[in-house]
Amino acid sequence: MRENRKYGLTRGRWPVRHSTAGWGLLHRLVMGFQYETDARRMLVDLKERLAQFRLTLHEEKTRLIEFGRLPALRREQRGERRPETFAFLGFTLYCGKTRDGRFIMKPKTQSKRLARKLNELREEARRRMHAPVPLQHRWISSVLRGHYAYYGVQSNFRALSSFHYQVRRIWYRSLRRRSQRRLTWERFNELLERFPLPKPRLAAPRMSLAA
Repeated sequence: MRENRKYGLTRGRWPVRHSTAGWGLLHRLVMGFQYETDARRMLVDLKERLAQFRLTLHEEKTRLIEFGRLPALRREQRGERRPETFAFLGFTLYCGKTRDGRFIMKPKTQSKRLARKLNELREEARRRMHAPVPLQHRWISSVLRGHYAYYGVQSNFRALSSFHYQVRRIWYRSLRRRSQRRLTWERFNELLERFPLPKPRLAAPRMSLAA
């Protein structure tokens, strides 16, 4: 979206209904507009266009929101909270500022996606609990590197650090369950010196927009 765009249509995953083929799936989509009237007109046109193929939008997952530099500035002047956020491709996008006060669209890891991922890791760690430590370390390291590769964008470093911390705790608790002598944090930190976990790093291109 360009910096002067005011209104946007946001979509999650698009479940769509076809009268003869059951359910289909459209990709995620965000459209930006400067004026609300244009956004509303596009929404009507999109519904009409899909209807030609006997498809419909999921009404609960289609939103028209006010988002961008000018809405954020006006809300700030009125003493109101910044524009609402929206989720896109595993990120929550929100209006923020650079260090010199310019508007910037910032991403952070979507909380629901993060919680689901951590739950999956807890289950997998329990399943691998009795595997040799080097194999566990290789698996956890690959998980962290993959997470950093996708979510390692500007302004999301805090979320990366939180994920690293939570994954470290998951591994500690898994090893502690299998240890006949209760594993302490001191001994676990000694183990991390032998098997260090990849630290958070920014790997992906900047996913933000300054103006």
